[in-house]
Amino acid sequence: MPDARDITLRAATTGRRLPAFLARPDAEPGSDPDAPRPAVIVVHEIMGLNDDIRRIATVFADKGYVALAPDLLGSGFRPLCIARFFQGIGKVGTGLPYREMAAFHDWLAKQPYVDAERIGMAGFCAGGGFTMLYAARGGRDLRAIAPFYGALPADESLIPDICPTVASYGGRDRAFGAVGPRLKRALDDAGIANDVKTYPDAGHSFMSRHGGLMGTVGPHLPMHAAFDADASTDAWARVLAFFDEHLVSAGTAGTADDPAGESAEPATSA
Repeated sequence: MPDARDITLRAATTGRRLPAFLARPDAEPGSDPDAPRPAVIVVHEIMGLNDDIRRIATVFADKGYVALAPDLLGSGFRPLCIARFFQGIGKVGTGLPYREMAAFHDWLAKQPYVDAERIGMAGFCAGGGFTMLYAARGGRDLRAIAPFYGALPADESLIPDICPTVASYGGRDRAFGAVGPRLKRALDDAGIANDVKTYPDAGHSFMSRHGGLMGTVGPHLPMHAAFDADASTDAWARVLAFFDEHLVSAGTAGTADDPAGESAEPATSA
């Protein structure tokens, strides 16, 4: 079983203490448990870090990646936190989510058990759209990204600056179901390696096992938000194969300078 735990990280220049989930893969018998490994940053859906995002991060750890899932919403009145998150995403490259994600990215890259030159990102829903924007304007190097049912960047001139992309959409999702073909055309035109697939029978959030109100109401909404076992299984296979090619097997690359002066510091561990 992976070594998985909740931690708290502090973005030094903002002072915000944000929860995160860290999952490290088991070492092979006789191998060094602190040997540097590729890593994946997992970006949550609209409601922030929850047990389902922890589950997804743990799957990545099961497959040999160090996985970090920060909560970019922070603490406080949830609707206000969500509104602030979306407002920050709209300030592409300079908003609070970008600066804090860069801080967490830097913290992850400094860990002795992480290969700083082999870091990727997977994002879901709002996190999927953010993943594409961060890859283009986050000021940090990502080897590959896996956005799930994320919005296409409003400024499509950003797309040539995105790294290799494996993206997945649900055809029954009335909000984002038509994005896949547009994204693929843009990536192809930019010469960026990609695997973009739309699952016609799946809706939004088909990777997520939602409980509670969302699990009850989601399938009946226009986005048809519900877990889809077939689409999820196939998407996991595609993402892992793509990451194996573009992240695990990648060569070396430089790291961008820190444009915002951000860094993350460990605060407490749970």
